[in-house]
Amino acid sequence: MFLVILLFALFASLFGLSKDTLNYSEPFFLIGSRMLFAGVLLLLHQFIFNRSAFQIKASHLKSLLLLSILSIYLTNIAEIWGIQHMVSAKACLIYSLSPFLAALVAYVVLKETLSIKKWIGLCVGFLGLIPIFITQSPTEQAIGELPLITMAEVALLIAVFCSVYGWILLKKVVSDFQYTPLMANGISMTVGGLFALLHSYYSGESWDPVPVTQISPFILNSLFMCLISNIICYNLYGYLLKRYSATFMSFAGLVTPFFASFFGWYFLGETITWHYFASIAIFSLGLTIFYQEELRQGKLLVTAAKAS
Repeated sequence: MFLVILLFALFASLFGLSKDTLNYSEPFFLIGSRMLFAGVLLLLHQFIFNRSAFQIKASHLKSLLLLSILSIYLTNIAEIWGIQHMVSAKACLIYSLSPFLAALVAYVVLKETLSIKKWIGLCVGFLGLIPIFITQSPTEQAIGELPLITMAEVALLIAVFCSVYGWILLKKVVSDFQYTPLMANGISMTVGGLFALLHSYYSGESWDPVPVTQISPFILNSLFMCLISNIICYNLYGYLLKRYSATFMSFAGLVTPFFASFFGWYFLGETITWHYFASIAIFSLGLTIFYQEELRQGKLLVTAAKAS
């Protein structure tokens, strides 16, 4: 259980670490350089330790390009733009919408059915975000006007949607095309990182010579983010999925916003209002309803399989 808590604490730390790094770098350059670096590392690991799987088929280029654009480029560009205009705790809570949006994407794209109880859970979960959408913390009031904050929230929702759809594409690339997760992620991070760097250059970020104001803290924070996200969390999550169910891991992920609020308060001096905790409570209720039904349906499927 300690490793589960550690995993989501590390995930939460990424939101505050990203905000801190924005003090030393332009946002789009931060994403591009970090993803390109991580992608090259993954591909290098694949080439050295599993060279037989280091190959790309021409027929798969379209799917790999789409994976790179959605899962890496659009997800992270929208996320970093939204994060810089809101407290890290709110960004983390919005990102916790992933299970709900995954269900909606599966319903629309994969034609999967949703029970009445799951629809109730979805509605309660979305209602739980209303308190933080209609309330600005003192930190956000100091950042800008309400329209800017509203657009930041929309950007985070776009990031969550692209991330969820990206997971579906990644599963297709790994399962149907037989790419290793390291190869698929290495390709998508490298290509997506290059797109983000081009975005940085053509969006007007100050390339003189690069959009970084303080090199040392930028490099240190970037290395920490790569270590936490691309090396520790990636492998630890895979290890824990062998010991715990995906449903349990989703429930355990509810602790992430609490860690994000603590880190934002302690390290960044962010102010967290009661509206945020009200959202967590309502949101958690919706997620609980949703996953209780998923557990019930899972048991029914197991019983049916045994009976046959």
